[in-house]
Amino acid sequence: MRRVRISGVFLLCFLWNLLVNPEWLLPAAVLLALHFLKGWALKWCLAAVLLWPAVVLLKMWIFGKLIAAGKHEDPPKENKNPYSVGKR
Repeated sequence: MRRVRISGVFLLCFLWNLLVNPEWLLPAAVLLALHFLKGWALKWCLAAVLLWPAVVLLKMWIFGKLIAAGKHEDPPKENKNPYSVGKR
């Protein structure tokens, strides 16, 4: 079985994805506002903040699998075109 290596590019890519996906912080901001306005527990805000990197990691894993599946090379197919068959 092949070992999966995570190079130094993974962390850079992960941090970049956190920066370009800030929409996952919106629920945390709403829950933080509810904490100050309504007295809701702060643990819900912290859970939403911790869920943000988990969702980004999941998306990176899914897209990595899709890219790896797209690199699969098809076997050569038989030429069935009658005009391009080697008639001389």
